[in-house]
Amino acid sequence: MIEPADDTDTRWMGHALALAERAEREDDEIPVGAVLVDATGNVVGEGWNRNIAEHDPTAHAEIVAMRRAGRALGNHRLLGCTLYVTLEPCAMCAMAMVHARLARVVFAASDPKTGAAGSVFDLLADPRHNHRVETRGGVLAEEASSRLTNWFRRRRGQPPLA
Repeated sequence: MIEPADDTDTRWMGHALALAERAEREDDEIPVGAVLVDATGNVVGEGWNRNIAEHDPTAHAEIVAMRRAGRALGNHRLLGCTLYVTLEPCAMCAMAMVHARLARVVFAASDPKTGAAGSVFDLLADPRHNHRVETRGGVLAEEASSRLTNWFRRRRGQPPLA
């Protein structure tokens, strides 16, 4: 679902994009970043992809941010929180968001191969779950998509797109 972004969503997505850049720069990871914000607008967790560096298939940006938030809040429930992530969540991350009881997830680029927030699956809004997560997609999508495309092109020995 793509809706117009408000200033708050755009600001926090900019922060997530900076974390994605850090993933690429520091660890040559797939550039995905995530920031988790509580209902009062405070950052409670952030992360970027670490699955290659940590040899951990679960170390996606969203999971890293939610783990840090859980520790910071002293709770596995992240009630009232919004997660901003530069790529549409996969099924693993989407179900972790449902179990954490996130209020919202805002993502930038859609993932037409494994997206679980509406592109391939819609796990966050599935009425069979006891909790549904409000979803907004497409916030700063072009910037996130370009960064991802160029990372994969570089890995394949191809020049970046303009």
